[in-house]
Amino acid sequence: MSTEAPAEMTKLLLAWGAGDEQALDQLLPVVYRELHSMARGYMATERPDHTLQASALVNEVYLKLVDVRQMKWQNRAHFFGVSAQLMRRILVDFARRRHYLKRGGGVRPVTLNEGLDMSAAKTTDLVALDDALNALADVDPRKVRVVELRFFAGLTVEETAEVLKVSLDTVARDWRLAKVWLHQELQKGGA
Repeated sequence: MSTEAPAEMTKLLLAWGAGDEQALDQLLPVVYRELHSMARGYMATERPDHTLQASALVNEVYLKLVDVRQMKWQNRAHFFGVSAQLMRRILVDFARRRHYLKRGGGVRPVTLNEGLDMSAAKTTDLVALDDALNALADVDPRKVRVVELRFFAGLTVEETAEVLKVSLDTVARDWRLAKVWLHQELQKGGA
């Protein structure tokens, strides 16, 4: 993720969480590049004519993050995990509004790459994926967090383990099982 010192970023996050607006001013340029990179990754899986641009997605996330003034940030991985959740919510809400306006027309099946690089899926239907993740949350909420952190935030196994406070093996196992579960769930929905 960032080439900035994680300790410095964590210090700024903690100061911002304590209400220091100057810390936010110092933090924004540091995290903007990474948030924009995350947003570009999300948008790469969307249809080519998508009307939401990566910069607009980052701006939406920023507006939501500013509302979270008293968040008790743990570290930069925690920050990017929350940012990933916000991006997921924004994109799913956008997709739901679009499907609502089209009255459900043009829904495409979701494809998930069985390899470690799920971001290569080009025809992801975020509404179906969100529904599948919500169903998985009823069974195993931690696996959903792993998917959010790995797929949506682009965190490494190590960073995901750090955020969730679990072992690397647990993250790897949850990631593998969640992908299989989601693939099966999405296949059922597309059949």
